Formats: sequence, structure tokens, C-alpha cells
Amino acid sequence: MRVAELRKKYLEFFKQKGHAIIPSASLIPENDPTVLFTTAGMHPLVPYLLGQPHPQGTRLASCQKCIRTTDIDEVGDASHLTFFEMLGNWSLGDYWKKEAITWSHEFLTSEEWLGFDPAKLAVTVFAGDDDAPRDEESARIWRELGIPEERIFYLGKKDNWWGPAGKTGPCGPDTEMFIEQDNIPKCGPDCQPGCSCGHWFEVWNDVFMEYYKKDDGTYERLERKNIDTGMGVERTAAMLQGAPTVFETEVFRPLIEHIKSVSPKTDFDDEDITNIRIIADHVKSAVMIMADDSRIAPSNVEQGYIVRRLLRKSILSADRLGIQPGFLPGLAEIVIDIYKDVYEEVGRNRDSVMKNLVEEEKKFRRTLDKALRRLDKILNETGTITGADAFLLFTSFGLPPEMTREIAEERGIVVDMEEFQRQFEHHREISRTATQGKFKGGLADHSEEITRLHTATHLLQAALRKVLGEGVRQMGSNITRERLRFDFTFPRKLTPEEIQEVERLVNEVIEQDLEVEHLFMPYDEAIAAGALAFFKERYGDEVSVYRVGDFSMELCGGPHVERTGVLGKFRIVKQKKIGAGLVRIKAVLE
Repeated sequence: MRVAELRKKYLEFFKQKGHAIIPSASLIPENDPTVLFTTAGMHPLVPYLLGQPHPQGTRLASCQKCIRTTDIDEVGDASHLTFFEMLGNWSLGDYWKKEAITWSHEFLTSEEWLGFDPAKLAVTVFAGDDDAPRDEESARIWRELGIPEERIFYLGKKDNWWGPAGKTGPCGPDTEMFIEQDNIPKCGPDCQPGCSCGHWFEVWNDVFMEYYKKDDGTYERLERKNIDTGMGVERTAAMLQGAPTVFETEVFRPLIEHIKSVSPKTDFDDEDITNIRIIADHVKSAVMIMADDSRIAPSNVEQGYIVRRLLRKSILSADRLGIQPGFLPGLAEIVIDIYKDVYEEVGRNRDSVMKNLVEEEKKFRRTLDKALRRLDKILNETGTITGADAFLLFTSFGLPPEMTREIAEERGIVVDMEEFQRQFEHHREISRTATQGKFKGGLADHSEEITRLHTATHLLQAALRKVLGEGVRQMGSNITRERLRFDFTFPRKLTPEEIQEVERLVNEVIEQDLEVEHLFMPYDEAIAAGALAFFKERYGDEVSVYRVGDFSMELCGGPHVERTGVLGKFRIVKQKKIGAGLVRIKAVLE
């Protein structure tokens, strides 16, 4: 079964079960400042999982494009990816375990759908602990569906509990489904689902969000319970196709073949295959991020830094394969061709993607030259290269330690790679700690500060359009508890007079203490009424609209205040050009 058929079947199945099919959201979270990227299908649904009504109802399903970089250093093996697609279905206080598990079993095993052999299916459920009881309800449902007792495994929180991502929030047990792989032997007599040997292939999980973790670490039952499920497209397609890895499926095969064709090598060893997979994965991910309507470009901060890291590692891997400079656009064309009919923005933003690729490779080539000159200087001054030198070249200039070691060995110098590794692990631990703090993932921050600033962002966009013209359109935003950041289309920075007028308009609306109305209406009706919505494919037929008097009307699912009077005084604190035709404003509420 090809990837396109898997997507289609999944959404058809859940449509038959009364689910509204919602489009994929942006890869850049619109209402969650705690993460860089959309990491799962549930991510765009955070406000609704927290209780806000969804305009499409209480049963939803989607195919969501996702980016995860937590395992970026593992890419190159048989299974890890940074960009992937996630199929999911949700119940927002609607159906519960019986329906979720029964439908999962039906979709996996019915010949009409995926047709997996029921005898190869095994499941795990939550074993229970001091916080929550053993999930006998899920186990009983699986038994009623014909899963024998010996293929139902009870595991603890590490394996069968989801969330909360932060200190507090909704969470609950889950049940995970595995298909036994006869072509991969068990690693030992204790091998069971959850083992990393590959014999048990996880294909799907159903999360039962029935608890809330409180500040004191205790759990209380939620009044409204939700279902959140996830099935990885690439991994499931590989299994359905009998492919040994995701890289043998049609969403990777054209990339792999092209990379091999532009390399002068004819025989590829294991290290070469790893580099080929890194290039295919990283270029695809970078292209999908840059093709998003949020207009992310390579940079040294946040999402742009991830794009830069992906592309530079791709270039280094290509150099090891003897691939000539300038290979990125050819690969990008293949990525765009694979996804342009699935996600319209991929084709629409082709030109900006190609421009970014060419410019980034030029910049990196210059950076590499600087690194090599620094390496020569160190050698000339000290006659050696220490592990600390290798670490400096890696972190400050982007020169891979393998390249440093090879150059040193050509000159008869042995680099202390253990020292490099010690410094690298220390650096990574610091980075991991910082990342977990800032980008911990999961449910969005709906604090009073975030809610006020999110509402103010709507007023800012409306004011900018009144002052600068209706050519202004949002291209990205990020909100922390301290400030809002708003990126928009405009050919130049604002004059002091324009900034003053924007501030005046926003503060005038705040002083009027207008009601912030929340409406549900058909998409076409909302647009006809003047609601802002720049990318139709992000929305369903029924949409959530926030209106502030006659001043602002916008499609949105984020948190908002009830009246503008609680916002405080709005002030723009900074602006800068961030690219051709793009301006970034930072503002605060005082």
C-alpha cells in the first residue's frame, strides 16, 4: 500500500465513523511558544483538548505534517526521521475507550482497510501505580476483540502513559499496538512489545486523557475526557510494503536514487548509506520547513537555526560522498514534487525555498574556509590539535570532528577524540537542559499573560493594516509571557510616526473595553464578513472566529480575553527587517 492510499484510507475510515476531517496545520505552532515545531497531530488541537469548543465538532481526524529534532543525531539508521506525517483521530469529550480501541482494531485488521494478520497483533496497556490504577478496562476490550491474554502486556508509565509535557496538565494512560515481525528474530526469551530489537513494530497508540497532574505532583480525574491517537505514515507504509526501512518507500526512494546518481561512487558501504539517508532526511525536512507559509529561512536562532543545521549537515555528508556543490536544488525539486499535491504551500513557496538553498550553501562554504584557516593557524602555532581545539572548530566554525581528525592524521597528528567527546557531552547536556526548559513540548501555555498578548496580536495586525494598507499579512508569530513577536509582509521598516499611530489605534481599542466575541461560522461566510484568513487550506468548512467590535475579525483557535480593557497599555519596543519584504515587530503590554 502506497503512502497516498494509506492517508486516504485512514481519513475515509474515520469520516465513516462521524469524524470531521481537518487539514494539516502549519509546521510552526501558532498558539504555543513552548516549542519550535508542530511535533504531533494533537499539537494544533491544544486549545480544544483544554476545553475550548472546536468549530468542526467533537470528533476530528487529520494527517498532520510534523518535525521532531530530539533524535536528530540518530538520523541515518533504519527508522529515525526529522520530518514525518502523523495520522490521528480525536474525541473531545465524545467517545471513549470502547470505540477508540474497537476502531483501531478494525482499521488495522479488516481486509477492507489495512488487513494486518490479527494473529500478529500484540498490545500494551498501563500496568498501574500509586497515581492511577491498572488499565483493566482497555485489556478487557482487547480480549473481547479476540486478542489472547498472552499477547496483552502490562507496562509502566515509561511506556504506557502520555504527558503531561510540562509540570502540570492533562495526561493519562495509553494502549499501544504492535505488529510482530517474523523476519526479525526476538532478541531473547524476555523480548516483548516495547523492546528496541525490531521484532515488535509499534504501529499505533491510543491515549486516554482522563487525568490532570497538579502542582503538587498528584493526579485528579478530569470531568471531560479526551481521546488522542497517532499513527506514523512513513513507518506504517514501510511495514505495509514489506520495506526493510522507511527509506525504501516512495516518499524517500526518488531522493535516495538521485543522491546516488550524483555521487561519483559506485559501491556504497555502511557509512555511505548513513550519509545518503542523512542527506535525504535533512534536505526533505529543511525544504518542508522553508516551504511552510510561515516563511522560515536559515538563521542562527530558533526554527531558522534548525534549518541551517539540517542543511549544513547535508552538505558535509554530500562532501563525504564526493557530490559536487550545488546539489541542493535538485533534491529540493524532488521533495516538492512528492508533497506539492498533498500540501499546497509546498508548491506555492518553491521559489523562496530555492533561493534560500543556494544562499545557505554559499554561506556555509565560506564558513568552512574560515574553519580550515583557523585549523591551519592552530597547527602552525602549536604543532598539534587537541580535543579542545576540535571542539572549538566544531562549535564555532561548524567543522565536523571527523574532518578535523582526518586533516590531522594526514599530518601525522593524533587528535584526542575522547577529550572532544567529553566537552561535547558536557555541551550537549547544557543544551538539553536549556531546550527542555524553553521548548519542552506539549500543551500550550494558556496563562493570563499569554492570553492577553495573544489578543493584543490580533489588534496589532488590524492596526498595521489600517496604517500601512491591506497588503500587510501575518507571516509568523511567537508569544512568551513577556512579549509578543509578529512577522508581517512590508517592504521597509516603519517610520516613528507610523509606529506611534499603530500604538494609538491599539490603545484606543483597549481603552474602549470592547467585547472579544467568539463565533463559529462557515468559512465562506466568515471571509465574506471580513475575517482575516490568508491560507484557506489550514481551515475546515466550519471555523472559529474572534471579533473585536468593528476593529478586528480573524480566524483563530488560540486563547483570548473576554474584553479588551484588561490588556493594559500596548507598546512597540523593537522592529527590524528579517528578509526581503518581511518586518518583525516586538511589543509588550504594560
